[in-house]
Amino acid sequence: MNHQQEGDKQVKLFGFWPSPYVLKVIWALRIKGVEYDYIEEDLSNKSDQLLEYNPVHKKVPVLVYQGKPIAESEVIIQFIDEAWKDRGDPILPEDPYERAMARFWIRFLQDKEDAHGAAIDQLLVLEKELDGKRFFAGEKIGFVDLSLGPLSYVIPIYEEITGVKMITEEKLPSLSAWMGNFLSSPVVKDHLPPLDKLRLRLQAIREAFLNGKVK
Repeated sequence: MNHQQEGDKQVKLFGFWPSPYVLKVIWALRIKGVEYDYIEEDLSNKSDQLLEYNPVHKKVPVLVYQGKPIAESEVIIQFIDEAWKDRGDPILPEDPYERAMARFWIRFLQDKEDAHGAAIDQLLVLEKELDGKRFFAGEKIGFVDLSLGPLSYVIPIYEEITGVKMITEEKLPSLSAWMGNFLSSPVVKDHLPPLDKLRLRLQAIREAFLNGKVK
């Protein structure tokens, strides 16, 4: 990808195709209509540029704007929303209370991310918060939707691999509808990882975990 528009001054994104964190940033750039250069990284042999731009964590995503690097997906998304506030839909709510609540839910998701056995309880909490809305932000995709977005394609793959249904219309109707709405959004549907390739990758990771090769 190598497209530049006036006002998108030397925007580069360093990523890795299966990374959900990179995808969140891509979707945010799409919402704002920002053109960018995409640099695919080999994480087993990281480029000198990536190590230069993110010497602390040495990971993707990294957004480079006018030669200045920004790391961490949630930080990058907030930067995109503020740097191009006059373009596209707002990602964070303009209302201070709604903005604070969006950040609260992002923090909630981050706190729960590594909690063993919290997945089902977390889904129930999100179902209640969604409460029949098209998206968590209302009628359009917002900050919380972007943060949760990778679940919309990872959960169906997980269900297929394990044979365990996590989200059904009967148990979690709002989340089930949200997944369909998110995946069919123009911002998202043409910017997903190759799902067959991802399925093979996730299956290999699961098998390695079950065989005790991954802790």
